[in-house]
Amino acid sequence: MATYVALLNWTDQGVRNYKDTAKRAEAFAAAAQKLGAKLLSIYWTVGPYDLVAVVEAPDDETATATLLQLGGVGNVRTTTLRAFGQEEMDRIIAKAG
Repeated sequence: MATYVALLNWTDQGVRNYKDTAKRAEAFAAAAQKLGAKLLSIYWTVGPYDLVAVVEAPDDETATATLLQLGGVGNVRTTTLRAFGQEEMDRIIAKAG
């Protein structure tokens, strides 16, 4: 499965309802699983992003659908990065020559 790092910022709606953030994270994990993805971890952060989520998905389409569904609820905006583990990077380097 591919790994994705999602950088999340609360919307006005999301910050107004900050007390529900842990429950929303649980709901996101359940929704991701229904789409074939998996929430590996989520962190509440200080700095330019309010949360960081690490998600596994079988392909870009599944990851995109999962994060679109999350954003569609209206509590966060996402910036998503495709992440490569060491084994994947070794294969990429081997292909590059």
